[in-house]
Amino acid sequence: MLHSTRLDRQAVALRPARNAPLTLRIPEPAARPGEPVNFSKLRLSAPGAVRRPALDAEPRAMHDLAYELIRVLDENGHAVGPWVPEISSATLIAGLRNMMLTRVFDERMYRAQRQGKCSFYVRSTGEEAVAVAQAAALESTDMLFGSYRSQGLLIARGYPLLKMMGQVYSNALDPLLGRQMPVMYSSREHNYFTISGNLGTQFIQAVGWAMGSALSGDTRIAASWIGDGTTAEGDFHYALTFASVYRAPVILNVVNNQWAISSFQGIAGGDEAPFAARAVGYGLPALRVDGNDFLAVYAATKWAAQRARSNHGATLIELFTYRAEAHSTSDDPSRYRPADEGAKWPLGDPIARLKQHLIARGEWSEQKHASLQEEVTAEVRNLQKEAEARGVHGNNHTASPKTMFEGVFKEPDPRLLKQRQEAGF
Repeated sequence: MLHSTRLDRQAVALRPARNAPLTLRIPEPAARPGEPVNFSKLRLSAPGAVRRPALDAEPRAMHDLAYELIRVLDENGHAVGPWVPEISSATLIAGLRNMMLTRVFDERMYRAQRQGKCSFYVRSTGEEAVAVAQAAALESTDMLFGSYRSQGLLIARGYPLLKMMGQVYSNALDPLLGRQMPVMYSSREHNYFTISGNLGTQFIQAVGWAMGSALSGDTRIAASWIGDGTTAEGDFHYALTFASVYRAPVILNVVNNQWAISSFQGIAGGDEAPFAARAVGYGLPALRVDGNDFLAVYAATKWAAQRARSNHGATLIELFTYRAEAHSTSDDPSRYRPADEGAKWPLGDPIARLKQHLIARGEWSEQKHASLQEEVTAEVRNLQKEAEARGVHGNNHTASPKTMFEGVFKEPDPRLLKQRQEAGF
């Protein structure tokens, strides 16, 4: 009897306790519309505090850089720390002009869309340093695989604004003859690969192009840009695998602007670890950079480019910035984030910060800045008048429909010729 009771007690003790119902954690941003802005959880390093490794450093010796934040400009506009780049005043002033030109262009095209003159537009407001500084750090012969928010890359490379406007308006000036969306630019002459709306494809294509460059004994490298949301897609991981295994000469940039079209970066895993840390598991070096600091972006990109040209392989760069405007003209950010969140972004405005730095160096002034603002505004306004004189969206001033049969095959296909004849062209 006693033996039986003892066994019963042991059985009860071994019986699993009733578990509470399982739950999932749904990531939420720190603030929603109507709530106070809260950036208290941001991982920010002090300006000049992050070390600069040797170009040939082993990736395993650089894990800490995926969690720090490379910053060069301090609160007074001075350049401090080991990442201060060797960069001329002329390059900085050209970068400032290109950032200002990009912002004015964005503002004019946005207004044109709201007036019904074009169908769609994407602004890069607050992120201009990402594109313009990186373009300055790369060679003009390097191949760029940009995103729909990378217009600053083309502007910095001298791509004609009139052509960009022609594509936005889908008029007779459109170099792509209406075959692409308004902001999906492409230019062989400027080594700018055709933009894909599914940005993840850009990453793996950039790696493939870089591998081809190395296989052919070329000296050009590739660079690609995606957003934080795209890191959750398969193409991101395919690209990192190939880049790591084959040491492809490529720079893989993740522009963490905190928001996809309506979901914040935590949905893609940004709250668990920085996006730069994704590189650790693939044996790749990673840099996390203040994307609103022109000098920091330039220095980190130059370092990664030199590493790639020295056959040390790829680098993943997370550019930490903020999307100040809507994701696109199809988006309303007031529905998912505080209205004043962009104005309170702790890393400031890239244009204002570079202006402050140039003033601190004694090479710029408020008067010069105001004059430059007038200059770029007049340039864009005059070009816009010229572009609109050639037609706007919906008024039939587009490329002839017969062009859809051209440029498809190197040699005309008989079936295509027949279809063209049947269409009356």
